[in-house]
Amino acid sequence: MQKRSRGPFIRPRQVQREHKLNNEITAQEVRVVGENIEPGVYPLAKALQMATELEVDLVEISPNAVPPVCRLIDYQKFLYEKKKKDKEQKAKSKQSEVKEIRFTPNTDEHDFDFKSKHAEKFLQDGNKVKCYVQFKGRAIMFQERGELLLLKFAERLAEVGSLESMPKMEGKRMIAIFTPKKKK
Repeated sequence: MQKRSRGPFIRPRQVQREHKLNNEITAQEVRVVGENIEPGVYPLAKALQMATELEVDLVEISPNAVPPVCRLIDYQKFLYEKKKKDKEQKAKSKQSEVKEIRFTPNTDEHDFDFKSKHAEKFLQDGNKVKCYVQFKGRAIMFQERGELLLLKFAERLAEVGSLESMPKMEGKRMIAIFTPKKKK
């Protein structure tokens, strides 16, 4: 069996870094910050010399500043801490969902209470609540019943949420959306 040729050798691409390091920095003067040094504006050669003495990297943090801001730090450690901080921020930001609650024009009082308790819990958790009255068949004639039901629902949820807009018809549904009130 003969080996097939795979064509010319393809070099792996260089990974594009977010920050410039050491000799990649092109500015003549840089503002240097970091631990165990006197912060200030230094010529690039002096800043690189300081980095080699401390056995760390010179990392360009803010390239748009005049002069650019560079930090003396181990680059791998810097990336690790940045990744860790981003992960924490992502964990803290909660994605709000839209929870749905469905009624009919003839919804019973007990069902109404039960569903309003669920909606209160959803709003307290920080989610939006989309509630709608579904009209089937001849029930479409009782649109005012559906609107009264949704307004009564809005009144019940007034403490924990606010009505985004007045109930409106979309096809065979009358929809109202509630957003949670900000916690003080």
